[in-house]
Formats: sequence, structure tokens, C-alpha cells
Amino acid sequence: MKLLKLIWAALSGEEQDYTKTAIKTSIVLLATPMIMEMMMESIFTVVDMFFVGKLGPTALATVGLTESIMMIIYSIGMGISMTAIALVSRRFGEKNYTEAGTVTFQFILTGILLSLIIGFLTTFFAEELLRGMGASDNVISYGISYSRIIFIGNMAILMLFLINGAFRGAGSPSIAMWSLGIGNVTNMVLDPILIFGIGSFDGMGLEGAAWASTIGRSVGVIYQLYHLLNGKHLLKITKENIKVRFAQIKKIVAVSIGGIGQFLVDSISWVLVTRIIALFGDDAMAAYTIAFRVIIFTLLPAWGLSSAAATLVGQNLGARKIKRAEVAVWVTAKYNMLFLAFITVTFFLFGSHISDIFTNDPNVIAIASEALMIITLGYIFFGLGMVMIQAFNGAGDTKTPTIVNIMVLWLFEVPLAYTLGIIFDLGVTGVFMAVAIGHSTHAILSLYLFKKGKWKEVTV
Repeated sequence: MKLLKLIWAALSGEEQDYTKTAIKTSIVLLATPMIMEMMMESIFTVVDMFFVGKLGPTALATVGLTESIMMIIYSIGMGISMTAIALVSRRFGEKNYTEAGTVTFQFILTGILLSLIIGFLTTFFAEELLRGMGASDNVISYGISYSRIIFIGNMAILMLFLINGAFRGAGSPSIAMWSLGIGNVTNMVLDPILIFGIGSFDGMGLEGAAWASTIGRSVGVIYQLYHLLNGKHLLKITKENIKVRFAQIKKIVAVSIGGIGQFLVDSISWVLVTRIIALFGDDAMAAYTIAFRVIIFTLLPAWGLSSAAATLVGQNLGARKIKRAEVAVWVTAKYNMLFLAFITVTFFLFGSHISDIFTNDPNVIAIASEALMIITLGYIFFGLGMVMIQAFNGAGDTKTPTIVNIMVLWLFEVPLAYTLGIIFDLGVTGVFMAVAIGHSTHAILSLYLFKKGKWKEVTV
């Protein structure tokens, strides 16, 4: 009964002081809406894949290749989001709410500028980007319009990430959750209508999926801005906050470089792995797209749980409660590892049944099922590593995760994937093995660096 009351309090958005609330209670209050938020984010892509899958393997391959490119944009959004959590949580720990609002406004300005630059470059070079990812002429001619619409709509994606990061840093993750929930409902309604049509409207095919996602996310951003501007929350933007502060923007960029770097390195490693997968044909690419989406669907809730550690670390370091921040990380890590252990068992038992939800091609189902079973062998390590990384980010130490990502993902995992898959001729099985081994190594190294404790000395 107590747990249900806590969950209700978390979902209803009751604001708390996370420098004083019991740690286990704080984790439930923060993690519940964060998990829901991450699930909502992944539902965007899963719903799209469900409907797009009915258009055939070429459509799935187009979405998979576009999504791989979008991972770079996601990395920018997540990197800035990490900076938002670090800076806003510190100000909340110091009880300086006015400054938190000013910082948030600078984040929005930075995000708008970045999205305009990204939108122009990716849209203009859309064909070259797809071809560079190994897309066939058939995929390019069929899906170039889909890709361009998704690229143009990157502003909504960046705004969702960075504003939600600010709300998470403020200890109000329920607003982030509801923004994605509203966006998801919009996407779910529009997807079948815009793809397949209704009544006299014939539908737009694959382009309809792109418009549904873009409109859905835009509606979510409108919801976020409403709560930032209505003055009813501790984190708010008023006339006093609406000013350009170049010193703060400079700080945001400086800290964000590390955050963007870590996710960019991670995303590029996924892009390179995808490029290797593409060498094995369209069926392998379609299967990997399915497996990747399902894996993201389960990892994002775990990322939501680990994000609770980022907020707790940031706010408690701001309040100079260092020991409390460290304890919060260990407790969150235990919960995250237990969750992903459960997911591992689920994929082993039901991997093929999960895969055939999205396609009826037996070869694609077989490859996707194998991917789910092999990659999730490293899930328990994933759970530990994710929390360690979020602890660094919450402290404002975004450089350490970047260094770890470069060392493990670029210098170890990607070469291992090529070696096992191509040189040792293990095919896609070898690539899946490399991913599991690489991310497990990543977690062990992150744990070692966390225990060294330098993150406790970072100032932002």
C-alpha cells in the first residue's frame, strides 16, 4: 500500500526536497515517472515500426537506417539534457530557484540554434547520409522523403530532451513523463491515419509515419512550455529569466561537449555496428532494426531508473551531502541490475514471440530473436554501468563517460564486431556477441572510475 501511494505521488507530480527525503523513497518518486518517460520515448519508435512493418522490409530498412543517423541527433539531445540535469539540480540543491529558471531559458536558446543548424545540414545531405550508411538505391528512392521529414523535425526532438532534462534536474520528472505521454497518444492516433488513410484520404505511406512522429513530439513540446511558463512550479521561466546570458551559454556548451561527446561516441558506435550489419543483406538489416528497437524499449526504462541517480547526485552535491549522493548511486544500481536481469530471462524465453509481432518473415524473425538473446547476455552489466555513468553526469563530470566510451566502444567493441563478424566469418552472430562483450567491459571500467571518487570534487 505504501509503494502504491509513493507511485501515485510520483505520477501526480508532487514536488519534493530530494536532499532530505529518504533515499529509497526518493528513488521511487524520481524513477517511476522517469521510467514511464523513457518507455514513452521508445513507444514512439515501436509504434512506428509496428505500422511501418506492414509496408514491407524496404520500409523497415529505411526506418532502421534513418534511425541510426538520428542516433547522432539523439546523442546531442541527451548530452544537453545531461547538462540540464547537472546545472538545474545543483541550483535546486542550493535552493536558488530563480537562477534555475534563467539557466533553463539559456538551454532553450542553445537548443533552438543547434536544431536549425542540424536540420539544414541533415536535410540537404539526406541522400548522402543514407548512402553512406549502406542504403541501396531502392531504399533511397523509396524512403528519402521519410528521412528528410524526420530530419526537419529534429527541433521537437531536441526540445523534448533538454526541457525534460531541466524538469528532471528540478525533481519534477512527472512533467517530462506527461509531455511524452501526450505526444505518444497523438502519434498513435495519427500513425495509421497518415500511413494508410481513412475515408477518402488515401494515406501517405512511409511519409505519413514521419509526419505522425514529428507532430506528436511537437505537441509534447507545447505541453512542456506551458508548464515552464504558467508559474505554478518551482522551475519556471518568468520575465526575470528571459535574458541572454552569454557566460551561462558558454558554460552550457562547455559542459555539454562532454555530454554530447559521450552519447555521440556511443551513437556512432551503434552506427558503425549497423554499417557492419548492413553488409549481411536487407533481411539482417530488418532483423537488426526490430531487435534494436526492442532493446531500446527495455534499456530506456533502465536509463530512466538510472537517471534518478543523476538527479540525486546533483541535488545532494549542491546541498554538500556527498555521502548521501554516493549511497543513492549504489541503491539505484542494485534496482537497475535486478530489473535488467528480469528482462534477460524474458528475452530468452520469449524472444521469437516478441520478434514475430513486427514481421512474419521467418528469416528476419530468426535473426532478430538471436540478437535479443545474445545481446541481453550483458544486460546485468548494462544495469550497473548505466547508473555509474549517470552518477558522473549528475555531478557534472561529463568528460569521464566520454573517455570511457571512446576506449571501450570505438577502440574495442567496433573492431571486435568486425573481427568476429567478417574476419572470423561468424556473421551477424559475431556482431551480436561483440555488443554484449563490449558493453559489459564498459560497465566494469565505469565502476572502477566511480569508486575512485573524483566525481565528488566537480563544480558546475
